[in-house]
Amino acid sequence: MRTGVVAAVALAGGLLTSSPAGATTVTGGSVATTVTLSAESALARPRNGTILYDRISGGQGRLKIKNGLSTDGVVALVRGKTKAISIYVRAKSTATINDVRDGTYRIYFTTGTRFNVSKGRFTRNAVYQRFNDKLKYRTTATRIPGWSLTLNPVRGGNAGTSRVNPKDFPA
Repeated sequence: MRTGVVAAVALAGGLLTSSPAGATTVTGGSVATTVTLSAESALARPRNGTILYDRISGGQGRLKIKNGLSTDGVVALVRGKTKAISIYVRAKSTATINDVRDGTYRIYFTTGTRFNVSKGRFTRNAVYQRFNDKLKYRTTATRIPGWSLTLNPVRGGNAGTSRVNPKDFPA
C-alpha cells in the first residue's frame, strides 16, 4: 500500500530521490513527503480470523479454533497433499472457518511471533506441529459437520499432536 502511494505521487510529476536509512522522499512542486519503506510492512500482524490461503472452500463444514496460548497461530487444513485453507488466530482468541468442503483433512498449526505475511511464517519463536488424528467432514441431509480445536493443552483433551519439521509445514 505504501509503495502504491509513492508510485502515485511519483507519477503525478514528482521527483523521486533516495534518502538514507530506508526512507524515500517524494518531491512534487514545493511539497516533499518522506515515506519509510521497510521489511516491517511485510510483518504486519494479520487480524484475528484472517484467511491466509483458500484453495478448497465452498462447503458447509465448520472449524472453530481456540488459541489459548500467549502467541499467535496459523492453522492449515490439508486434504491429501494439497493445502486447502489456512487461517490466522491471534493469541487468546477464537476464529472460525465456516465453509469447509467435505473430505478428510490433516490439521497443521504453527505458533510464534512476528508473522511474515509474504512468507506465510513466523520469524521468531516458531513451533510447527500437526494433530495426529485427521478430521472428516461429511455433509448429509440431516447433518452439517463441525469440529472444534484448541491449540493449547487442555486437561482431559483427546487430541494428540506431533512436532513437524518446518520444511514440511504447508506454507
